[in-house]
Amino acid sequence: MTFSPKAICLDMDGTLLNNHNQLTQNTLDTIQKIRKTGISVFIVTGRSYNEVFDSAPNNLELDGFVTANGMITYVDGEKLLEHSLSTDLVDKVIQSARSYQIYYEVHPNDGERLSLTEDQAYMESMISAEKPDEVGINEWLERQAAIEHEIRWHATLPEQKYAKIFCFSNDHDKMQAWIKELENMKQETNFTTSSSSHHNVEVMVEGVNKATGIEALLKHYQISSADTMAIGDSNNDIPMMKYVGYPVGMVNATDQIKSLVKEITEFTNDKEGVYHYLEHYFKHKL
Repeated sequence: MTFSPKAICLDMDGTLLNNHNQLTQNTLDTIQKIRKTGISVFIVTGRSYNEVFDSAPNNLELDGFVTANGMITYVDGEKLLEHSLSTDLVDKVIQSARSYQIYYEVHPNDGERLSLTEDQAYMESMISAEKPDEVGINEWLERQAAIEHEIRWHATLPEQKYAKIFCFSNDHDKMQAWIKELENMKQETNFTTSSSSHHNVEVMVEGVNKATGIEALLKHYQISSADTMAIGDSNNDIPMMKYVGYPVGMVNATDQIKSLVKEITEFTNDKEGVYHYLEHYFKHKL
């Protein structure tokens, strides 16, 4: 071990979680062993705080969570940093998504994800169809679970704070066309978009990303980014990889991620890649 991190940032989907969105006991045990050595461990994810615990134990103890790609950061279950989208922007994105028949989930800062009732039929039809070969099984299972029991359907958009809008299409060309429309919308309203696959895009506050959330945690714990390791796989991890001192890519990562990292794991996320990597990297400390 040549680099001795004081903090480790771990992405979830495609990294910590296997392709069925499960966090294995081996990985959980290794994380806790690392924390006992005095190293802080953070989950840094595009998921909302509630979504983290769809796949992680409710009693999971970590030193911090960066959720919704940096929109909300938590320590000890309390918000350390919080951003929110304007209701006008959320409404505008929904109207555009509807015109393109794009599946969407609006994630409040507090509470459960929601979509509008008038869009329920086309969204359910999309997810009840056969999974296209190019859509990852983990992404498809997440959408099925959301449709079945996680989305709350509303007649109108409630007045509250919103952290992000997650959007998906099983048609890659349709998603790319709609992403271009979002780029056009940015000429009138400032916001940030981020994608973790060719079939999704997330809408967030301008200038917010995983790195800005990590920065808040490191400041809280008085740790330097140069003393921080991160492990990730997809392009929404790019700001994180550029920010930390020791970026590590999953072997199943995108080429863009692999071009930024110092190491690549031996095993994929579906073969407990994080567990094997951390056990080997810290073998003299655990």
